[in-house]
Amino acid sequence: MNERLILASALVALAIALPAFAQGKSQSHKQSSPPSQSELPASTVLTGSAAPFSWLDDASVMEPGNAAMAVSVVRWIGTDASETNLPAIDVGLGLVRGVQLAANIPRVVAEGDGAAGMGTSYIGVKLGVVDDASRSLKVAVAPTLEILGAGVVSALGAGTSRVQWGLPVSVEMDHGSGRVYAGSGYFSRGVWYVGAGFGVQAAPRVAVGASVTRSWTNALAPDVPIALRDRNELSGSALYAITPSIGVFGSIGHTIATSDANAAGATFSAGVSLSARASTPSK
Repeated sequence: MNERLILASALVALAIALPAFAQGKSQSHKQSSPPSQSELPASTVLTGSAAPFSWLDDASVMEPGNAAMAVSVVRWIGTDASETNLPAIDVGLGLVRGVQLAANIPRVVAEGDGAAGMGTSYIGVKLGVVDDASRSLKVAVAPTLEILGAGVVSALGAGTSRVQWGLPVSVEMDHGSGRVYAGSGYFSRGVWYVGAGFGVQAAPRVAVGASVTRSWTNALAPDVPIALRDRNELSGSALYAITPSIGVFGSIGHTIATSDANAAGATFSAGVSLSARASTPSK
């Protein structure tokens, strides 16, 4: 089975799970809720080195001693609201073989009635549980601490613990300069997600990627329609390597069949990535 067929199968399977596009946005009269106030996480598409952390990720683990950092600006535009994260910081560090530390820490810039401050942050350990070179197959799990931003805590109400946990699981298949991956997981607030994507080295200095994701919550009352408690998004990104250790990247995403209350809208980001490899002792 070639790479394109694997990707197509994953995307078709996920598309079946998504609500029909014809449903469009919910006709709810509620004002748009920005990502910093939504309990459903927004996706982040990876190109392989642009950002070392995402709740939808491939299954590759950084080599021991290798490090990466990305600093970016993220702009979300909804129906009647907007929001900016500046800076959004991602860091990654290979600890030992098969173990990687990763973190994502965004700062929300105040706009309109919103409040500035730290957004929802993630700190996790990515564990490579399968790395079968003969079949080009990788599997990873990433136990993660989720530290809710003030906006989410306020939206969920008093008594909500700011510290939650999540367990993302990802599967990856590599082929030449490309890879396809899929992931799913659960967060302790009652949030589930599923997604699939691909990344490819399109040119010696250019990497591109795309993904489709769905997140939803079962924490609301059973009689709440699914269209009011899920978030579906398509996104794509590109990275240009200025040097082997410095790159610039950008991404764009847009929700599908998502209500304004769940941060329906378009997301744009741009930033700089830095990476460092562990030095090899000379013999």
